[in-house]
Amino acid sequence: MKQFINSKLLSKDSGRNKFRVIPLVEIILLLLLLVVPLFVSDFLTIIITRMLILCIFAISFDLCWGFAGILTFGQALFFGMAGYAVALFANKLGFVQIWGVIPIGIIVGFFVSFLIAWFLLLGKKAPELIFVALGTLTVGYAAERLVAGWYWVGGGNGMSIYDFLKVGQYEIEPGVLFYYISAALLLMVYLLSRYLVKSQFGLVLAGIRQNENRLSYLGYKVQTYKAIVFCIAGAIAGLAGALYAHHEGFIGPGSMGIVLSTYVVLYGLFGGAGTLLGPIIGVIAIESIKFTLSDIDAVKSYWPILLGIILLVVVVYKPTGLLGFIVSQRERIGSFGSPKKDINEKVEIKK
Repeated sequence: MKQFINSKLLSKDSGRNKFRVIPLVEIILLLLLLVVPLFVSDFLTIIITRMLILCIFAISFDLCWGFAGILTFGQALFFGMAGYAVALFANKLGFVQIWGVIPIGIIVGFFVSFLIAWFLLLGKKAPELIFVALGTLTVGYAAERLVAGWYWVGGGNGMSIYDFLKVGQYEIEPGVLFYYISAALLLMVYLLSRYLVKSQFGLVLAGIRQNENRLSYLGYKVQTYKAIVFCIAGAIAGLAGALYAHHEGFIGPGSMGIVLSTYVVLYGLFGGAGTLLGPIIGVIAIESIKFTLSDIDAVKSYWPILLGIILLVVVVYKPTGLLGFIVSQRERIGSFGSPKKDINEKVEIKK
């Protein structure tokens, strides 16, 4: 017996032609990025520059957890190691040229993350999620304790950088110019990361995020893909660490410790992991709340508790983060390939 069933095949992302929120938010943030220094004081410009650097750092975590499913509690290790590296170059060798500082940060972050990925991700057997999380946490804590007791790098007091970044003989002091350099680097990292996750490589990452066992059965080397993302994220964190050290003029053991690693996790969860844009929103929201609450006399002594309550409410009530309030699940997950038109097709079923 033959049956003919009229079925309407919808494309995997039939909502592509509908209004999309993320591009609108991107445009708004880009416009604000361009004009903010024109309307705020020099002090606030420095504060916002720090936020931009932390946004770069937050993107590095989102690549690991949001796209590759790697839960890392040691992301600050790459950030701090790069910061110490550029501080040593500045203090011991007097090298502060920006064209060299940025590559140094990227290379150090990549190299350290490669070593960790080699031990935690590239074994004969795929590691459990908790193994990687605890492994990165342990390595980060051990590195923080080691640096805190190593007086050649300042011990628990950290290292100060006395020279500003330079382009040739021109000094780049924290301010408007440093702001726009950080903004340009953030934009570059964001666009390159978005290109990565929307490419064929990103399509494999999406499969890993949904069901990595199935990808393994199809012949994909899942752990290799994860290691590559882990190293890319380490390089991005290294870039952020190098910028941060020169912007603050200081780097200490806390810059590679558990506290900062926890903060970057919160940035991603609070803003919305797996979107690239969400962690940026998370940084802006959390750092703005911190700055505001810590400046109010009535709550100055217990603002961390209030911040924790706010974070807990948002994460529990909306697991997709702040971005989840305005972005649909379909748009948040994203799509791949070119859109297809709806078609009617007859499917013949033979019995």
